Amino acid sequence: MVENARHLARAIDGARAVLADALLATLALSLCFIASPLFHSRYETAFAEDIDTDPSADAFQLEVERTAAAYDEALEAAESAGASLEENRARIAELEEAIPLQQARSDAAARELYKFEQQRLGLIDLLLSADSFFDFMTSLDYVNRVTTTNVAEIARLNELKAELDAEEDELEEAKSAADARAADAERALTAAQEARLEAQRKAAEAARQEAEADVAARAAAGGGESAGGGVGDAAAAADAIVNDSADWATDESSFVNSWAARIDSYLDGSPLAGQGRAFAQAAWNYGVDPRWSPAIAYLESSLGAYCFLPHNAWGWGAESWGSWEEAIDAHVRGLARGYGYTISWEAACKYCPPNAEHWYNVVLAQMNSI
Repeated sequence: MVENARHLARAIDGARAVLADALLATLALSLCFIASPLFHSRYETAFAEDIDTDPSADAFQLEVERTAAAYDEALEAAESAGASLEENRARIAELEEAIPLQQARSDAAARELYKFEQQRLGLIDLLLSADSFFDFMTSLDYVNRVTTTNVAEIARLNELKAELDAEEDELEEAKSAADARAADAERALTAAQEARLEAQRKAAEAARQEAEADVAARAAAGGGESAGGGVGDAAAAADAIVNDSADWATDESSFVNSWAARIDSYLDGSPLAGQGRAFAQAAWNYGVDPRWSPAIAYLESSLGAYCFLPHNAWGWGAESWGSWEEAIDAHVRGLARGYGYTISWEAACKYCPPNAEHWYNVVLAQMNSI
């Protein structure tokens, strides 16, 4: 028993030594990670406690979002009206094809009825001369079936003609409705375009003012770095922001298709691959530079490769989502409402206060590569 106790004690000591070695190895790896560029790139960028992930939209941003919803609703109504119009046309074509055939059947039925009328006395004699009640009922059923069938053929022709008249009336109404819905969609699209072009114009003006302020600060400092610091050539940076090539004068479908392809090319090979359409659709919905959110994802998580919470590729607070599509929509909405149309020095300072200069430069460079 004593020997067994000694073996047990040695086993416990060995387990403790293994556990201690494992803990030391884990601590060493953790220290290496903290000292690594990846750790500092991540934790010197955005800070969860500094980011408002649910900012309130101002009146202008609400109008941008309203126009997107209004355009989608108008477009859906126009498509529905167009589908109804096509259904009317298709049914009219069917009726126009069926009526001549039914006309021939109706004519034949009318002739049969005329013959029956001419033979009325003979038919009565046929019924009265029946040898039994069963024969009488059989003859009567025959007469009724012939009459009913021919009357039904004539009635069917009248029904088809009445339906054709009704369909033609509905077609006119459907045309009017489709034209009205198309006009509504056109007005909604114009409003959406104008709102987004105005957001783009405001961003361009802000970038120019920022560049001018930076130049003035450099001059006041005797040619040194400005307080805005390290953003490179301010005028060139302003031009890079202004020339985002987002064509808001186009329609939603064209805009989304164009940008989806560009962003997909940028995301290729990353965990966010294939999400170009989600980014482009969100950019349209909220009226922001479509390059902005993907570029932030590059800096904050290497395009989704290092997310500290599920589907959070942007250091976006303590948020997590069930899908990339949901996450992208939430992030782009937050950018639009809390940070403006596109990247700016002010937005960089707000998004990443501890390291705004690095954040601004990297995100802008990535935006210019999309």
